[in-house]
Amino acid sequence: MTAASAGCRWLRSIWEVEDKPSRRRTLWIHTGLAIATVLCVSAFVIEVLRATGGNTLSWAYVFEWPLLLAYAVYMWHRLINEERGVTVEPAAASEKETADREAWNAHLAALHAADAAARVERQGS
Repeated sequence: MTAASAGCRWLRSIWEVEDKPSRRRTLWIHTGLAIATVLCVSAFVIEVLRATGGNTLSWAYVFEWPLLLAYAVYMWHRLINEERGVTVEPAAASEKETADREAWNAHLAALHAADAAARVERQGS
């Protein structure tokens, strides 16, 4: 086996998608959340200190860093569930919602047909 074929095998192993959760990918997801938590919390503390010291612009960042951390937790949750193969199914629509949607789609189709007819008429004139 040559070094080139070993390198190709290594590259294929990185990009292959497995059916079961990979401990390595799961570990990287958890590590990413840990890094994001450390960065956001430390930045929050720094901005609070700066804001209480008189820098009024820092008050915006005091609220921004917790929001970024909340987004990191949301993405962590989605990635972990995706890795585990958990999917969230949308709630089934009721009969009234289905009927309303069909009526709305029929209305949109009628508008589209009227618009197309008007466009043909304008082009013919």
